[in-house]
Amino acid sequence: MTTDLVAAALAARLRAYAPYSRFQVGAALRCDGVIHAGCNVENAAYPQGNCAEASAISAMVMAGGRRIDEIVIVGSGEAPCTPCGGCRQRLREFGAPELPVRIVNAQGELLLDTTLEALLPWSFGPDHLVSRPGQEDTGR
Repeated sequence: MTTDLVAAALAARLRAYAPYSRFQVGAALRCDGVIHAGCNVENAAYPQGNCAEASAISAMVMAGGRRIDEIVIVGSGEAPCTPCGGCRQRLREFGAPELPVRIVNAQGELLLDTTLEALLPWSFGPDHLVSRPGQEDTGR
């Protein structure tokens, strides 16, 4: 587990905007050697917010990245804060089934070291789609 990703995820968690759930989450991913971090952001139309993983993926895409090499997620409490179903599918869009997914606690201690495939077995991803003439290139 890389300490720079853990540090980035922990720092992102501290920036979370979670006035309703009080459950702060941070995520940091690496793409082509660059770290992109995100936090959860709630709003009054709860639960219409952004997950930390989705925020980190958005930062990666804005920077021109298209492939996640590894990700670290930190939540509140001692139970592993695994990605929700929607974020598992978002991770699959930009990560291979063997993508390392590491969950740490608020002290940075490893709680779960797994893969995207273990979290999302038999997933459907971009590689399942066949390009057709006229389809937009996704840049991967």
